[in-house]
Amino acid sequence: MKIFFIYPNAQSQPGFNYGLAHISSLLKKSGHEVSLWHLCEDLNPLPDKGQFISRVKAEQPDIIGFSVVTNQWSYAQQLAKWAQEASCAPLVCGGIHALADPETILKSGLFDYIFRGESEEGFTEFVDKLATGEDISSVRNLGYIDQGQIRINPIRPLPELSSLPMKDYDVFPFQRLIDVKNGWVGLMASRGCPFACTYCFNHQMVEIYKKDLQCSFKELNYVRHFPISTMIEEIKFLLNEYQNIRMFIFDDDLFTYNRIYLNEFCQAYKSITSIPFVANAHFNFFDENRAESLAKANCRIIKFGLESGSERIRREILNRKMKNNKIESSIQVANRYGLHTSVFLMIGLPGEGRDELMATIRLTAESQPGRFRWSFFYPFPGTKAYDITVAMGCLDGDRMNDFSNFTEGSCLDLGEEQNLFLEKVGKILPWFVNAYSNLPVASFYKNKVDEITALDRDAWQEKKQVILNEDSQISDYFAGKGLSHYAVKYNPFMGVISDYFTTEE
Repeated sequence: MKIFFIYPNAQSQPGFNYGLAHISSLLKKSGHEVSLWHLCEDLNPLPDKGQFISRVKAEQPDIIGFSVVTNQWSYAQQLAKWAQEASCAPLVCGGIHALADPETILKSGLFDYIFRGESEEGFTEFVDKLATGEDISSVRNLGYIDQGQIRINPIRPLPELSSLPMKDYDVFPFQRLIDVKNGWVGLMASRGCPFACTYCFNHQMVEIYKKDLQCSFKELNYVRHFPISTMIEEIKFLLNEYQNIRMFIFDDDLFTYNRIYLNEFCQAYKSITSIPFVANAHFNFFDENRAESLAKANCRIIKFGLESGSERIRREILNRKMKNNKIESSIQVANRYGLHTSVFLMIGLPGEGRDELMATIRLTAESQPGRFRWSFFYPFPGTKAYDITVAMGCLDGDRMNDFSNFTEGSCLDLGEEQNLFLEKVGKILPWFVNAYSNLPVASFYKNKVDEITALDRDAWQEKKQVILNEDSQISDYFAGKGLSHYAVKYNPFMGVISDYFTTEE
């Protein structure tokens, strides 16, 4: 059979879909033909209706499969409508959104089937059975409508990662992805996370698996690692087959979770390449030993989820139980080993007033990470964070449906005064961090922050059109003077310390 995958990735940074890459390998191994359309403006202009229909017809697919995250659902619906006009092939929806809201997807009338969870084995079984005319009604992970009734089948056990074939990179425009991302290439050494942050799909996924499989978290074996030998062979393959790879970035939820695996992997990694890499850590799973191993293997950037500077918000809203002093000490450990630290910040949280937003700014300023990347809080349907937001009565549903990313604005209504202040912080967060730091430019930025804080909405609408250009000009001046400061760099929602970007190769 011919399977045509559509990967909506519009108005977002170009991503690589690990699940689709594994599924494609399994399908090809089973004798099927696979193609994929990665829809992202950074790769190619998005198609209009005529172009989309023409491409689908040219593919002549037997099955059309979508992988959808929640913020791409609106765009995916449009594409699915066009696909229905172009082909009689059944439409299948997978991805995080299919796990979060399968009933809504099926009720939309746009998709014939959905697949929940890690579906490499389930989707391959589904295609094999369709190809031979067998009954697909009992395939696990599958959802569909049967005589007007939604039927959601139980999920099968999580796949053993060592049994999966290597990802199919050829199905993606992979060299183009490398070039567009300036030589940064994603890898994933593990799946799963031991934490249950309210805003993340992991707790939702775990509960569904535990319910369907009637097992405990321990029995589920949710956090799994690919064999180190498999990872090393994959890295060798990428270096041999593709050009201009400058940085590997490990997209594992928590790369530093298993200390033994981490140490053994770092030993193996440095034996085959000196290319620097980036990895995700957790403040509670980071210490001298881990930092030393990472540094010796040429880890360049270590990323942490700080999220909020308010311990109350982290504890009551986000279920992230960590102390501010641990956050600061972990960053200090990373600094001692020459690791450039990056922290994720979340602003516009339910129940977050100005004081707690300022706590995030102050903690970032005091801990002085190498960079920080921020986003507006977005409550995914089906998560505990969504329930919390709805219970607080601050969710703007219309705005939520309009967003395709989390960096352009908030889908919460926190009152006009807080909304305006949040908008200002979200536009030029590095100015606020500079202002409350002990950097030599603090007093200058404190004056700039006071100026924009005092602006009413009309005046701010004018100011925000030019503020990023102003940030660049100010940064150039201070960089020329050798004065450390944070500035917006690499994308509009990242603040980077000048000590890094002025010396970067």
